[in-house]
Amino acid sequence: MNFHELQESVRAELQRRVDSGRITASSLARQVGFKQAHISNFLNRRRALSLEGLDRVLAAQNLSVEGLLPVEIQASGEAGAAAKASTETGEAIPVVAQWTAMEEAVIRPGAVIETVYAPIARLTESRARPVAKYQHWERFVAIRADVQQASAMQPMVLPESIVVLDRQYRSLAAYRAHQRTLYAVRTGAGLLLRFVEFDEGWLMLRPLSMEFPLQMIPLGAEESAADYLVGRVVLVVNEL
Repeated sequence: MNFHELQESVRAELQRRVDSGRITASSLARQVGFKQAHISNFLNRRRALSLEGLDRVLAAQNLSVEGLLPVEIQASGEAGAAAKASTETGEAIPVVAQWTAMEEAVIRPGAVIETVYAPIARLTESRARPVAKYQHWERFVAIRADVQQASAMQPMVLPESIVVLDRQYRSLAAYRAHQRTLYAVRTGAGLLLRFVEFDEGWLMLRPLSMEFPLQMIPLGAEESAADYLVGRVVLVVNEL
């Protein structure tokens, strides 16, 4: 990993923490002693940080270079052997932003935040229910659940969980009999993780936690459930 790649990895991790509500640009600026505009410009790729500035950010956010390495290029030795084993027994799944999961049919290399490995058997055994409009979309992608998404689905989904989606399963047909199917659902510009039912022209989004309300989405005359279902949740990894 060169200096530019390190900066991009730090930027992506900081943006993920901002998106999840763990930090803000202003709180990070206070931590490292920079002006907020300086941090905002870095997060928005308008400027880079010096080596000293990068060190201050890493220290303030308790980050390490080793922790920022992608799974497939972790340090040699025991960690490297484990990574190699992962590539041999698992399929690489791109972890992307929620907007990317909703909007991009084919995931661009520049949109990949990190890479995780899912058991090959788990993926090959997954049954698809493709819809013509989306059948050319790249099938498996993953997102990190933010605090808002996870709160309604705990303990099934925890904050920062990796959630693997099958974007070729956009049907409301239950994946397993007598068991609710968990979906990623488009709601405006955002994405929720919910159990979904259909009733008289409405999609009903049910949380796991009773502390959160049932949400309802009306389907227009030319709309179908597939326009809102981003994919079935195949796998949730709460610790990585």
